[in-house]
Formats: sequence, C-alpha cells, structure tokens
Amino acid sequence: MSEDTLRRAVAEMIGAFTLTFVGAGAAAAAGVVNDSTLIGVAIANGLAIGVMVCALGHISGGHFNPAITFGFLITRRIKPALAGVYWIAQFGGAALAALLVRNLLPRAATEAVNLGVPALGHGMDASSGFLLEAVLTFFLVLVVFGAAVDTRGPFNAVAGLAIGLTISIDVLFGGPFTGAAMNPSRAFGPQLVGDHWANGWVWYAGPLLGATVAALLYHFLFLREPEPEAAAAT
Repeated sequence: MSEDTLRRAVAEMIGAFTLTFVGAGAAAAAGVVNDSTLIGVAIANGLAIGVMVCALGHISGGHFNPAITFGFLITRRIKPALAGVYWIAQFGGAALAALLVRNLLPRAATEAVNLGVPALGHGMDASSGFLLEAVLTFFLVLVVFGAAVDTRGPFNAVAGLAIGLTISIDVLFGGPFTGAAMNPSRAFGPQLVGDHWANGWVWYAGPLLGATVAALLYHFLFLREPEPEAAAAT
C-alpha cells in the first residue's frame, strides 16, 4: 500500500469512526438525560461529519460513507481498488467506534438504544424504510456532489457545513422512522458489535440506491459541459 493510499485510508477510518462514535453516543446520552427530542442527536450527527469533512476532506475527499464512495465509483471518480480500501477503512472505523461506545458508556445507557443501531419505527415496514433511506441518502449524495465535487458550486469552500446540515435535516425527519443512517458503515458497526441485525438490509440497499441515483443524476445532468450555442442564421 502506498503512503498516499494509507493516508487516505486512515482519514476515512477516522471520519467513519467519528460519525458512529458520536452518533451512537449521542443517542445513548439523549436517553440518559431523558431528552426525547431529535434536535440534539441531529446536531451531533451533522456536526460530526461537518467538522471531519473540514479537517480531512482535503486528504481523502471526506467520504466517510460506503454509499458515497459507491457514488464516486460508478461515476469513475475513484478507482475500484481504492474504493475497496475506503470500504474496509469505513466499516472498520465504524465497528471500532461501536465497540468503544459499548465498553466506555454504562451498559444500561447503550442497551436502551441498542447501541445506536438504526431501526424501523413503529408502523414502518421494511420496504418503506428502504425507500426512505434511499431518499435521505439521495439528498446527502446530491449535496456532496454539488458542494464538494462540482468546482463551479458556490458553496465549495464550505462543503463541510452543507454536508453536515444535510445530515442534520435528514435525521430530524427520518430519525424516528429509520434512524436516518444514510450510511452502511454507520449501521454496520453497532449491528456487528451489538448483534442486532433485524431488517439489516434496509440500511445497505437503501443508501446504495439513493447514492446511485444522486451520483448519476448529478454526473450526467449537471456536470456535463454546456452544449455550444447554435450559430446565428445569416
């Protein structure tokens, strides 16, 4: 592994670790202080990614999410081998974060929220959860492409803020219904450590579908070179 690839992998691991560590920890903390609102959890998740994109985005691109990496892969913005390295780093970072949360926090706090594993809310079925995760991830990946990929975007310099805010608004909406993971590694870490796999496919298939649609849409519709204007008739 080259030094550049190693740097990128470590950056991706740290970013994915941060999201799962803060996300699962914030969910447990909300339960401890009897805070039933989503605001604190949504802000914590959004800030976690926002600051990591600002801190490490220039090193690895700041994916921190296998679905985002998949969007880059299908639009040929990352080579398959490097995408594989990113996925290993992302899933590994998330698993390590979940393990630390389980062992650092009181067992009662983590068990109350199943270690922050995303779950379907009351009345939600798996197909609805799958589509909701796809839509929420579509928003996220569209903002990633518009704010961090497209150099013409007016908010390129503050991509971390735009991406973090997107995660927060997604959590505010989707949190009670699917957990609003939008990220297979965010689901995988707590699922693996806590051994909670109910309807697990929702948080893999949904984000991958949403990322695919958003990445292809932005790539082919918005990033194309403008068509030359037709010559004026003489």
